[in-house]
Amino acid sequence: MSRPRRLWHNERDRRSLRMRHALPVIQPDSPPEPQGRKPVWLKVRAPGGPDYMRLKALMRAQNLHTVCEEARCPNIGECWEDRTATFMILGDVCTRRCGFCAVSHGRPTWEDWGEPDRVAETVARMGLAHVVVTSVNRDDLADGGAEIFARTIRAIRRAAAGCRVEVLIPDFQGSAGALETVLQARPDVLNHNIETVPRLYREVRPGARYARSLELFDRARRHATRPVTKSGIMLGLGETTAELEATMADLLEVGVQLLTLGQYLRPSPAHLPVARYVPPEEFRELGVYGERLGFRHVEAGPLVRSSYHAKRQVEVARAPGADPVAALAGA
Repeated sequence: MSRPRRLWHNERDRRSLRMRHALPVIQPDSPPEPQGRKPVWLKVRAPGGPDYMRLKALMRAQNLHTVCEEARCPNIGECWEDRTATFMILGDVCTRRCGFCAVSHGRPTWEDWGEPDRVAETVARMGLAHVVVTSVNRDDLADGGAEIFARTIRAIRRAAAGCRVEVLIPDFQGSAGALETVLQARPDVLNHNIETVPRLYREVRPGARYARSLELFDRARRHATRPVTKSGIMLGLGETTAELEATMADLLEVGVQLLTLGQYLRPSPAHLPVARYVPPEEFRELGVYGERLGFRHVEAGPLVRSSYHAKRQVEVARAPGADPVAALAGA
């Protein structure tokens, strides 16, 4: 007899869902993306400092990719000057065509088994205490690239034993075996972005499934390695307050501990338009709401991206006097 399918909060009658804390009101019917300049709070200094240039040269010398560059992250100058970066393995061509993403899409040809060691060598040379490793979607590979993720985690452990490893993984098309491969390599933090509310998935993430992403977390929290779990949501795509509230509740139900909330920024006219620019004070209120709801830490702000202040996100959630990862994993 088959097990009845779980109804997530987004699928339930909203009248039956009782939250103890009110969210700030998000207006779904805001006018289309305004013409002209973006709000002043979205302005950042152009990158170009000495550490930025040094890190860029190191990435090119090692033939490595970063999501900071490929996704045109607005924080690249700040993060690279702080000598932190998010490595993007498995090439720079994605097999999916998400409506929000600036990464190139098409048919990848990249399969570089020496990449894990080069990433590890670069991490060691940078002296990083916390590194984030992510990838494009590789639906063309049988395991979605899970083995390369695992090899990269292990290579970093060998080259930089004190470095904490966070992986931002794709959904592996729901493969439990691929997820198992990554988890057996024991990343400290397992990150997978839910990105948006389920109603918008067809336009925002046409190759993904909302329930599949939640199932990934449900499996991870039951795994013997018990990694810290983390997810992220973009705001400004047309989501409503009720939908955002329900999505946060769904993530909590499957054990997500850390959450990032940031403003969607349109990479080009070919991508989805911005429905609304969410002001900084609203992000602050959402951060407070999320932590009262039960997340161990919520990093919320217009320029927040999944790996922005990744090290700090873990550290601010730790128990006093305890290792942050150990404190969270034991929660």
